[in-house]
Amino acid sequence: MMPTDRHASLAAALAAHARETPAAPALLCADDTLSHARLADEAARRAASLAALGLAPATIVALAAPAGELAQTLLACQWAGHPFLPLDPATADERWPAFAAGAAARHRLAQAPAVGARTTAPATSAADAPALVVATSGSAGTPKGVLLAHRALAAAAAASAARIPLARGDVWLNCLPLFHIGALAIFWRCLAAGAAVRLHEGFDAAAVWADIAAGRATHVSLVPAMLARLLDVSADAPPPATLSCALIGGAALSRPLWRRARDAGWPLFVSYGMSETAAQVATLPPTDDWQEGLVGTPLPGMEVAVGDDGRLRVRGPQLLLGYLGDAASPLVDGWLRSGDLGRIDDRGRLHVLGRGDDVLVSGGENIHPLEVESRLAACPGVADVAVTATRDPVWGDLVTALVVGSADAAAVEAWSREHLPAKLRPRRTLTVAALPRTALGKLERQRLPALAAEAAA
Repeated sequence: MMPTDRHASLAAALAAHARETPAAPALLCADDTLSHARLADEAARRAASLAALGLAPATIVALAAPAGELAQTLLACQWAGHPFLPLDPATADERWPAFAAGAAARHRLAQAPAVGARTTAPATSAADAPALVVATSGSAGTPKGVLLAHRALAAAAAASAARIPLARGDVWLNCLPLFHIGALAIFWRCLAAGAAVRLHEGFDAAAVWADIAAGRATHVSLVPAMLARLLDVSADAPPPATLSCALIGGAALSRPLWRRARDAGWPLFVSYGMSETAAQVATLPPTDDWQEGLVGTPLPGMEVAVGDDGRLRVRGPQLLLGYLGDAASPLVDGWLRSGDLGRIDDRGRLHVLGRGDDVLVSGGENIHPLEVESRLAACPGVADVAVTATRDPVWGDLVTALVVGSADAAAVEAWSREHLPAKLRPRRTLTVAALPRTALGKLERQRLPALAAEAAA
C-alpha cells in the first residue's frame, strides 16, 4: 500500500503510478485493458474537455450512465478537481432536482467527457476538499448526497488495506453499481495499492463466475444476493486459490448463506459500513466461527460506540463532510450517529442487529426484523424473506413474514414452531412473487406494509 500522504487524491495516485509502473494494468474492461500510463493520459484528456466547459472551480459534476462511462468520468473529475456525483440511470431524472438544489454549483453531463486532443496536469486539491458525492441508497426514505473529502477516501483505502491485503498484481473485480460507495471505494483501494480494477457492466452471475474461475480476479466485492447467485451458477464449486478475498457488505448476510459459501471454500470477509464512512467501518476476515450480525473489529483509526439507546456511533478520519444541500449534519461532537442497532462483545468485535427504526413491538416485546429474517432464511423452500408488521389491536405490531419461494404459509409456520423461539415466530405468513430491493440488494422496508396489504387482499 502506498502512503496516503503521498497520494492525497485519486489523481495524484494515478499520476504517480503512470510514472513508476506505466505498463502495469490499471483498468480491465470486457474489450480493453488500460495501463496506468494510458488511464492517466485519458483522464488528463477528458479533464481538458471538462475544463473547456468553463465550469467554476469545485463545481459538482454529475452523470447517469453505464459503469464504463461513470468510471471514465470519475477519473476525469478527480484529475480536473471537480467532485463527482454518479447517478443511478433508473432514478436520475426523478432525483436530480433535489440534488441540484442548494448553494453549491452543480452541472449534469449528458455523457462522459470526450478524450480531447489536449492534456492537463492533475489538479492540486486540498485534502479536506470534497472529492465525491454519493447518493445514499434511499432504502429507508429519501436519498441524501453524502460529501466525502479526499482525506476520508484515502484514509478508508489505507484502513481497508490493513485488514484486506492488496498489492500490485492483484485484480479487484467490480460488479457493484458504480453509483454506490461499495463500488467507488474499489477505485481508491486499487489506485492506492497499484492494483487493477476489473470492471463489469452490471452483475451477470455467469460472467462474474467465469472471471473468478479462470483466475482473473484476486478480490471481489459482493452483496449477499450476488453471492447466492454465484453459488447457484457454480453449483457450489470452490473458487480457485487465486481468489483471496470476497468482501461481503451492503445488506445483512444470513447464516445459511454464510455456511453454504464457507463450505464451498469462499474466502469471506464480512463487513459493515455506509456511504457516510466512505465504505467499511469494520471487517471480519474469514473464520469458521461466524455468528449472524458479526462484522469484526473496527478498522484502524475508526472508533465505534453504542449509545444508551443501543444505536451505533462512529468516529474517525473516514467520516463525511456533511450532506449536500440543506440536510442537517449527522455529526455531533465528531461522532456520526447511525440508525443501526448493535453491540460490542468482550473481544471488541462489533455485532450489527439491524436498523433502529425497523424494530417492531409485538405483545410488549421488541422484535428486530433482521433477527427473524436471518432464521427464516434457513427454512426449506424459502428463497427470500422479509418481515414487517400489520396492525393488530391485541399484539400491536403483528409480525408478518413475506416469503418468496416454494414454501407455503403452513410450511413456514410449522417450521417456525419447531425452530424459532415463540417471540420470533411470524403470526402471519404471506407469499409474494418478489421483494422490493435497491440495486445493492437492500430491502426497501418502507414498501413492505403496502406489499403485505396487497398480498393479504
